[in-house]
Amino acid sequence: MLRLALVLLALFAPPAAGAEALVDRALNAALAAFQAAKPHLGRELFGVDVAAYSDALALGRFRSGHWGGTVAVDLVSGDAKEAGCGRYAAFVRLPPRDGVIALVLCPEFSTPGADALRRLTILHEMVHVVAGPDECRAMAFAARIEHLALGRFTPVERYWRANGCAGTGFSLP
Repeated sequence: MLRLALVLLALFAPPAAGAEALVDRALNAALAAFQAAKPHLGRELFGVDVAAYSDALALGRFRSGHWGGTVAVDLVSGDAKEAGCGRYAAFVRLPPRDGVIALVLCPEFSTPGADALRRLTILHEMVHVVAGPDECRAMAFAARIEHLALGRFTPVERYWRANGCAGTGFSLP
């Protein structure tokens, strides 16, 4: 459903829809990385249900063991005044409301030349969508997907230290 909405947006959006093109590229890159990594994953990675994650990323809708029931993902644009946009390029409004989780894309998400960070951000935020707010889980999962798909992962050591992830049960590749 999410993919269909993006395709329709791409077909009918005005040519100057640069932000939408960036979002579409980021979603496609994240999905491609996940699909490449998926054969190497079990049913669960770092407590993330891989099938639910796959559906959330590819379809924008998933059956959630974590939240209970079916949950839809709603991509929304955030503005610089929004609290989460002061710290992040994107964030997720948790818990779901009426079966919907909003993934908020902030102005920083559109920073020129940051395609790898956009891919990582989508991979990371989808963990929150599926499995909740743990920053270390989300970054460990996203880095592992990149490593399995690309043979490397976006450097996140500073983020890892800032969130105290070294003392958790999660690890970077």
